[in-house]
Amino acid sequence: MEEERKRLLALREKLDRKRPRFVRPESWRYKRLKPNWRRPRGLDNRVRRCKKGWPPAPSTGYRTPRAVRTLHPSGLEEVLVYNVEDLHGLDPERQAARIGGTVGARKRALILMEAEKLGIRVLNPGRGMEVELEE
Repeated sequence: MEEERKRLLALREKLDRKRPRFVRPESWRYKRLKPNWRRPRGLDNRVRRCKKGWPPAPSTGYRTPRAVRTLHPSGLEEVLVYNVEDLHGLDPERQAARIGGTVGARKRALILMEAEKLGIRVLNPGRGMEVELEE
């Protein structure tokens, strides 16, 4: 099972390298249009009609294998954590913690200390937080 997961993760990485960067049609032409993808809906839109010479549009053919679709590149399942208690239900072999964006520095430091004790990997420890833990 583990070999299959590693194979699929490698396949996902290979597919990601081949996948184009989808840009909003005509965003290179007008400064007011940001390159963030927006689905073309016009009747005569060349990107919607998949005309040759125009950028490709996202489609199901670009998807990755279902088994590894939601996994972190390390192969671990990401779990959002907001407090120390959230860490206790995690399996360090399969899951990794991602600290929520609204968590402050004090609680973040407590979460990091507890995660280190439990052997849980934290995906976003924050810069400079390692120094605080050592003191």
